[in-house]
Amino acid sequence: MKLTNIPFTVTDWSAIEPTEHKGLEGAAYWRTQHFQDMRVRLVEYTPGYIADHWCNKGHILFVLEGVLETELMDGRSFTLTPGMSYQVADDTSPHRSATQVGAKLFIVD
Repeated sequence: MKLTNIPFTVTDWSAIEPTEHKGLEGAAYWRTQHFQDMRVRLVEYTPGYIADHWCNKGHILFVLEGVLETELMDGRSFTLTPGMSYQVADDTSPHRSATQVGAKLFIVD
């Protein structure tokens, strides 16, 4: 990733209105900033959240709070807790998220 044409910017995440994205169960609340082709998000999953789709997009995802369960289409699954991250490129490992207790994530894609 090469970051170009992005001026120094401070983000007050509490000032960004969240958008709701319903899952099969629960919901995700995204606070989103766009910088050129890059999207940066603070995402909160409600307890019991289950994604309604397999995602092919690449991400850098960092868990701030809670517990995130990430399942790959190939059958592998990973449990991430605060301080853990995953990195995945576009179109390489379809994945989906779930959480029983809720989670707060910082995601760059």
